[in-house]
Amino acid sequence: MAPTGSAVASTALTSGVATAAWSGGTVISAASGPFGEMLIVGSGRYKGFSLYAITSDRIGHYGCGSAVIRVLRRRLACTGPSDDGAAEWPAITTKGSPVAGRGVDARLLGSVYRKHVGRQVTYAGHPLYLFDNLPGQVTGEGWDEPDLPPWHGVWWVMSPSGQYQPWAESLVTARIGSRTVLAARMLTGIGYQDFPVYTYSNDGLTSSACTGACARQWPPLLTSGQPAVGKGVYSSYVSSIIRADGSRQVTYDGQPLYLYGFERIVHTRRGYVATGNGNGKQRGGGTFSLTRP
Repeated sequence: MAPTGSAVASTALTSGVATAAWSGGTVISAASGPFGEMLIVGSGRYKGFSLYAITSDRIGHYGCGSAVIRVLRRRLACTGPSDDGAAEWPAITTKGSPVAGRGVDARLLGSVYRKHVGRQVTYAGHPLYLFDNLPGQVTGEGWDEPDLPPWHGVWWVMSPSGQYQPWAESLVTARIGSRTVLAARMLTGIGYQDFPVYTYSNDGLTSSACTGACARQWPPLLTSGQPAVGKGVYSSYVSSIIRADGSRQVTYDGQPLYLYGFERIVHTRRGYVATGNGNGKQRGGGTFSLTRP
């Protein structure tokens, strides 16, 4: 396995891997991590490695696919088998039915067979992936690479309840053309980048109308606490709502915030910047708009 590195420091985990007899299936366990209880691999070569899910995946249609592309003269695929050196996010695979370790709900465990990948472990319907170089690391949290390369989603560690386990987020301002807009600071393969966030005209002040396929294309900006704010962002405007699936979404001045899964990033004299090309896109009769701080 040869996943890419990250600017995030390694964080040690306190794990309680199951000691029950191994049936041949990969054990999935829970561990205490920097963002709360999270899923890790509980057996085999990748024991102790953190597990991730991407917001654009659904069974039968995967945002993280196995097609090989060229990025900066390197052959790279989003995913592949667990030991695939060309995969940025190798799948955690299993030879039998996956086994529930400490803190894991066996009813949420499953698997799906994927061509060129093998039998990938799923949890609450989310295919699970590796990323880190060593056990005990959490370097893939909050990665967003919609255009470099086009994986079109946000990566989060998974909680034992079957939900994404996000960080608290950080809201800043960014320049899109001549406008100053609200943005979220996310990780990418080229370091931290400021991604513009959007509001959806179909939303209410305390609810989100963007679910299912909409949320895969427009990932809600999730949080595990009170987001930090940068210069020009009003902290009193920052709050959150609980979505129908139980996750917590950031709001600004009462409006739920979203990232765009196909955000374009271009290189300019100022470095790599997002273009805000999701502005004005329509979904379900509503319109997504860049947010002013």
